[in-house]
Amino acid sequence: MQTLRDHFLMAMPHLEDENFAGTLNYICDHDETGTLGLIVNRPLSLTLEGLFEQLDIDVSDCPHLEMPVLYGGPVHRDRGFILHRGNADEWDSSLQVCESRALTTSMDVLHALAEGRGPEEFLVCLGCAGWQPDQLAEEIKENTWLNVAATDEILFRTPPETRLEAAANRLGVDLALLSRHAGHG
Repeated sequence: MQTLRDHFLMAMPHLEDENFAGTLNYICDHDETGTLGLIVNRPLSLTLEGLFEQLDIDVSDCPHLEMPVLYGGPVHRDRGFILHRGNADEWDSSLQVCESRALTTSMDVLHALAEGRGPEEFLVCLGCAGWQPDQLAEEIKENTWLNVAATDEILFRTPPETRLEAAANRLGVDLALLSRHAGHG
């Protein structure tokens, strides 16, 4: 099984599911038990400052208060998922996605961010995306998704609204020109 961990999934233009139409997903885990990802291009009206207020977290030194919190997907929408550069072993509940990125779901990383000592590059998402075993492979066969290796530049340094286009550009693709039908004879 080829893993899609640490890859972007780009929704093809014909995907009409309201949860995934026009999305760029970052795949955090992909194995025989299923797939876990985060939608990384749908900012909510909630900022990091607003999230800290909702969670009653005291802020002492956070330069990222205006950063938008992202809609990470339709699964566990009440849970926070923090994708960041760094190591999983620095936090209570983390998954090492690749050598340089981890996914953390514990509150300690949010407290660290509020105190200005957390990861320098990160995304905060509410909810995640999930696929059952073999579901994603079938959807790719059905021409629902394109994939490409992920980059820090797109994840952390590109505005959310242009991340999908930036990922497509890595493949040399203009999503607006793509057809629903694959080129199978």
